Amino acid sequence: VQLQASGGGLVQPGGSLRLSCAASGFALDDYGIAWFRQAPGKEREGVSYINVIRKFYGDSVKGRFTISRDNAKNTVYLQMNSLKPEDTAVYYCARASGRLLSSLWRAPPNYTNWGQETLVTVSS
Repeated sequence: VQLQASGGGLVQPGGSLRLSCAASGFALDDYGIAWFRQAPGKEREGVSYINVIRKFYGDSVKGRFTISRDNAKNTVYLQMNSLKPEDTAVYYCARASGRLLSSLWRAPPNYTNWGQETLVTVSS
């Protein structure tokens, strides 16, 4: 099982980025995939989650971020629009232990596999 995150970079406030999480060794239909982020001095925060029937978003990104997946490419995307300086963090994608309920997706212990970080910096 591998998760390869990419797409981070430097962007001005109000700009957009799209993160990609390329998965290998398993089928997306069988597991949930989430994006987490961690800013310096802060706890890891659940950003968004997707499985075959559900999508969830953290309160701070609702209406700005969109999670999607391409089964043919076995890849999950996070489209981030209207970026703010407070979105600056390292972002990770992670595979859940199964299909999680809304009450469970934010908890890192429910994820068994993590990709490497990709840094997003929002600054003018």
